[in-house]
Amino acid sequence: MQTRAIAGTPLHPVGLGCMNLSWAYGTPPSENEAAALLNRALDLGCNHLDTANIYGAGKNEELIARAVGHRRHEYFLASKTGITVDGPKRGIDCSPATITAALDATLKRLNTDHLDLFYMHRFDPKVPVADCVGAMARAIEAGKIRAYGVSEWNAAHIREAHSVHPVGAVQPEYSLWTRNVELGVLDTCRELGIALVAFSPVGRGALGGVIRDPSTLEDSDLRTKMPRFNAENWPHNLAVIVKFEALARDNGFTPAQLALRWVLEQGDHCHVIPGTTSLAHLEENMAAASLPLPEGVIEEAGRIVNHAAIRGHRYHDAIRPTIDTEEFAD
Repeated sequence: MQTRAIAGTPLHPVGLGCMNLSWAYGTPPSENEAAALLNRALDLGCNHLDTANIYGAGKNEELIARAVGHRRHEYFLASKTGITVDGPKRGIDCSPATITAALDATLKRLNTDHLDLFYMHRFDPKVPVADCVGAMARAIEAGKIRAYGVSEWNAAHIREAHSVHPVGAVQPEYSLWTRNVELGVLDTCRELGIALVAFSPVGRGALGGVIRDPSTLEDSDLRTKMPRFNAENWPHNLAVIVKFEALARDNGFTPAQLALRWVLEQGDHCHVIPGTTSLAHLEENMAAASLPLPEGVIEEAGRIVNHAAIRGHRYHDAIRPTIDTEEFAD
């Protein structure tokens, strides 16, 4: 598979989501293990690293600086701001002053003079789109960022932002079992020439062929709070996933590779940023874009795993109000 562009920069279509090297999926790896994985990713040709200021309260950005800062010229670097965390409470702040201050703090933690891409991590209904995009445009003019993006915004708000200043990338959750972008965002990005960067393209690991009993996950693992992994919904979802795993293995893919490839096949503007703490899984993920693709496999994968086949919302009730991407009718 050829490179695909984000904001004019050609990149490998499989990037690396760095969050779980510091936060959110149970106990993170040691600093040495995380550094080894980041360097191995670059060695394998991964040239797109994605982080955010809330990942470990800045620790993820600092990790990237220490681990691969000396190789800064080898990768496209994206970070995000806009989500505030106060214990279990989440908030959103994309005011111009916050964007400006957060960007300066992110650049300091990453020990770099610029980001290739800076996202508003969520839509902030309190701030006019022209105001928050204006702050991003001023950062571009100042040379602090090369492009800006938005995460979990709906199609109408993406269009509004793009009319103020061209959007470089949109980052939604997109996978076989999370199809919300097909309600508008996927086609909007295609029409406007915006890269769609899919986070959690392996269904938060559910489609990776490893998870069998979510009750064994650590309490600090965010999946323990997600309805699709609870005791009510997981047995049904696992039965669907087992069928998908068989399809993958019958056609020369690991389950994770087929999950990634499915997203990439939804359009030339689609990128994926799976996260992992495993060197073996990293190597599998990086190969997903280049494996031979038997006829009909992508279509069959989509028939097995889709919104209608899966039970449970992708987020728990406390998080759902912060998501702007279109929702399926209940």
